[in-house]
Amino acid sequence: MRYPLWIKKSLILLFWLVLWQAAAAAVGNSILLVGPAEVIAVLFSQAVTADFWLTIIGSFSKISLGFFLAFFSGILLGSAALRFSLAEELLAPLISLMKSVPVASFVILALIWMGSDNLCIFISFLVVLPIIYVNTLAGLRSTDQKLLEMARIFRIPLRRRIRYLYLPALLPHLKAGCRIALGMSWKSGVAAEVIGTPRWSIGRQLYLSKTWLDTANLFAWTLVIIAVSTLFEKLFLFLLSRIPHGADRKETPT
Repeated sequence: MRYPLWIKKSLILLFWLVLWQAAAAAVGNSILLVGPAEVIAVLFSQAVTADFWLTIIGSFSKISLGFFLAFFSGILLGSAALRFSLAEELLAPLISLMKSVPVASFVILALIWMGSDNLCIFISFLVVLPIIYVNTLAGLRSTDQKLLEMARIFRIPLRRRIRYLYLPALLPHLKAGCRIALGMSWKSGVAAEVIGTPRWSIGRQLYLSKTWLDTANLFAWTLVIIAVSTLFEKLFLFLLSRIPHGADRKETPT
């Protein structure tokens, strides 16, 4: 007998919640491990306060801003690197540096340069940019060269070449990159907030939870991070999939 997907997922979630509660009961120390019931109770008690929502808005606005800045910059730089080989050569050391240098090093430097208020914007930008750049360049290079040559011969306008040739090749790579980049932007952004502890940030709440040994509060804010980042990812990928391009139409590029 096959169950509906939502029932299957609910049973899987229930299994892990029961296992979590059993582990917490076995440990018997709320500082080391707290059960899901206590975490949910703390979460609901905070959800009715204005500070809770201001904290979420503060982190979401800055981390999403860092992501969008990196997203559009990565597309522009990737397009420039495809068009001009010198641009790719100049960007190669910078992109390699962004990918290899530990986030903690960038966080400390950014604290010196700009303070803690805009720290997570900068860190999210640095983490996301190489991912978007590399996937943009790979996607544009996967465009069918024979079709591009035909477009040049028939003098098809650049706007139509972008829509019917470049976008269908770019979007699969861009979606794959965004699935990684969206999660990384939240991980790095919140980590930066934990170090910088700016006001109205989730990272500050995590830091205070550690200071007060408040494990229930720590787990509650971790659930908030998972929920908000997942919603943001699904919404952004949905909007990305709605971008019109030649692959989803029967119209021919003439």
